[in-house]
Amino acid sequence: MQKRLVSGIQPSGTLHIGNYLGALKQWVDLQNYYDCFFSVVDYHALTLKPKPEDLRQQTLETVAMLIALGVDPKNCVLFVQSQIPEHAELNWLLSPFVTVGQLNRMTQYKEKSDRHGQNIGLLTYPVLMAADILMYDAQVVPVGEDQVQHLELAREVARSFNAHAGQTFTEPKPLLNKAARIMALNDPKRKMSKSIAGSAIGLLDDEAAVTATIRRAVTDSDPNSNKMSPGIVNLFTILEGFSDEETVKKFQEKYQDGQLKYSELKEQLIEDVMAFLKPVQKGYQSLMAHPDKLELIIAEGTKKARPIAAAKMALVKKNLGLI
Repeated sequence: MQKRLVSGIQPSGTLHIGNYLGALKQWVDLQNYYDCFFSVVDYHALTLKPKPEDLRQQTLETVAMLIALGVDPKNCVLFVQSQIPEHAELNWLLSPFVTVGQLNRMTQYKEKSDRHGQNIGLLTYPVLMAADILMYDAQVVPVGEDQVQHLELAREVARSFNAHAGQTFTEPKPLLNKAARIMALNDPKRKMSKSIAGSAIGLLDDEAAVTATIRRAVTDSDPNSNKMSPGIVNLFTILEGFSDEETVKKFQEKYQDGQLKYSELKEQLIEDVMAFLKPVQKGYQSLMAHPDKLELIIAEGTKKARPIAAAKMALVKKNLGLI
């Protein structure tokens, strides 16, 4: 029997190749080996107070992009978080089992509250994330290094709740995401960000934009160094994500022999990135042109997830002594 896996993504704007190689590519692979529950976590996006019309549109766009990338609603449970009201309810019922000290220690809260203000949503974000995971008895959760702390909190919450109310939740284990972190093309010491010009390649960028961004990408920071520069490391990481093994090996050998031309590497990247993006963009545009089909897919995901959430909430309430 397949293990249950749960993961989510915020609908917070245009997705880029860093999002794909860092997480979503793994979603596509994982759905073949696990009982996957993938959600677009629009409740989480509210912490940044997006405009209502933007949030709705970005939620639909994110669902469409996930499907275009290869997340198959027939091979997993794909749903929108806010369509399952039990998530918000469980968030509240878990809150007595978390301390303010635990939440204050969250690294992401410290970082985000500096930028977005100290709203309660940012502080209690990990409790809702724990609800998202524990609701479906996730056995494994794919996480990057920056999310391990949040998952550990979910494990602590499950332990604390079970100790108080009896066995209710499965304690999830991390599935460490070994995918490489894709850095900004114009500054390989920073994370890729679509909000900074020249930093990222968006999954919806056309060939002209992709070409311009890659051709301007930073290469050597120190021409006299005998070590591969961060910029070249980043370009090779992207190459490994989009090119075949033979192509990657060819360019690695050229680098080792001192024969690598950066312009040649960049042209290969442009070709292979576009070969991947074109069919993805076609699939995405087809879905967005038929919002009724997209909403039907979301409704089907809700139909699969909601009964499981309702059953879990009935058990939670019973074990807490709620009538």
